[in-house]
Amino acid sequence: MWRSQGHPEALSLELYAERAGSALACAYSNSAEFDAALIAARRAAGVYGPRRHRRHILAIVAGIAAGLIFVVFLMI
Repeated sequence: MWRSQGHPEALSLELYAERAGSALACAYSNSAEFDAALIAARRAAGVYGPRRHRRHILAIVAGIAAGLIFVVFLMI
């Protein structure tokens, strides 16, 4: 009883320590696997927004720039 009256933080830490001893093993062998699974799940849920196709956009911009340069040379 003296633990719960004077130091509620200590009681909660003891409870966490007891629960940690009975926890199951992690399904991932390292943090890289966990991070990859977490990112994949978040990406599937749409957290990161729509995928941007940078190569596709870059090709379009390069094509427009090349077309403008070609038109400028035809005008000269």
